[in-house]
Amino acid sequence: MINRIGNYTLEFTDKPIIAGFGSIVGKKESEGPLKEYFDKIEYDTRFGQESWEKAESMFQKEALYLALKRAGFELKECNCIFAGDLLNQCISSGYAMRDYGVPYLGQYGACSTMAQGMAMASVFVESGAAITAAALTSSHFCSAERQYRYPLEYGGQRAQTAQWTVTGSGCVILTSSKKAAGNNNASVSRVTIGKIIDMGIKDAANMGAAMAPAAADTIKCFFDDTNTRPEEYDAIFTGDLGLVGTKLLYELLERENIDITKIHKDCGLLIFDDKTQDTHSGGSGCGCSASVLCSYILKNMQAGKLRKILFVATGALMSPTASLQGESIPSIAHLVEIGI
Repeated sequence: MINRIGNYTLEFTDKPIIAGFGSIVGKKESEGPLKEYFDKIEYDTRFGQESWEKAESMFQKEALYLALKRAGFELKECNCIFAGDLLNQCISSGYAMRDYGVPYLGQYGACSTMAQGMAMASVFVESGAAITAAALTSSHFCSAERQYRYPLEYGGQRAQTAQWTVTGSGCVILTSSKKAAGNNNASVSRVTIGKIIDMGIKDAANMGAAMAPAAADTIKCFFDDTNTRPEEYDAIFTGDLGLVGTKLLYELLERENIDITKIHKDCGLLIFDDKTQDTHSGGSGCGCSASVLCSYILKNMQAGKLRKILFVATGALMSPTASLQGESIPSIAHLVEIGI
């Protein structure tokens, strides 16, 4: 049963089970502090393909395979796949799924896509619209740079506020099937759907500043709706605010008398080593929070190191066309409460 709590939050009585999860990243991500947590590392950024976009589709296929394998499920048991990416018309996802014959619902929430997909999959599973559903997303440094900024051959200078798009993919399998019961799996208990927040930021090289207000708004809405406080959680993970966005998030929440500084971690800051990898403000991209969730976060939950967390993925809903027309960057953040 799905219950609405407050204005923005949905609570699940039966709590969809995270039966499996899988992550795959590229070479640069493997050089960061989370290497031991990823399920697979692909050192060829083209993944044997003729284009970056086709390579990104391969990353999604591999993440789905890894998640299904961990869950002990077959693809035919998946009633629906919620997948998306950063590219126009979500081509990495559409082309990845075209050979599978599984019902597909494309998602676009920019870097918030993993949380959006998990929220949608959870609603489907909890309502009985699906017994098993997958939430899947990806990003690729080379394909994103070509679409949103400049081709790599241009060699443009990166601003210090800029973030590095993660090459990677993550997938979770959500189910109500008794097949997954009794395995001490994590489950989704509540989700808060964010709303568009636009504070007038126009700098496409400073997505942290654009996204921080959306993250702050969604977190506050969740605490207001559920009458809970930060200290009730082991950790709050955002993705991906980076250095700039994280500082702004703390300032914005402080105005609301909410202090998350002791338990907050940002996926964009976790995946790279700021001192040795020169990623400026940190990591970003759909694949950033997705690959961190499907490795570091869920494996720590599986090991009992984390029992109850909030996963808040953030997205800058920008487009090159709108940016060139002088538009500001609207942003969104969705929240998923996960517990053991």
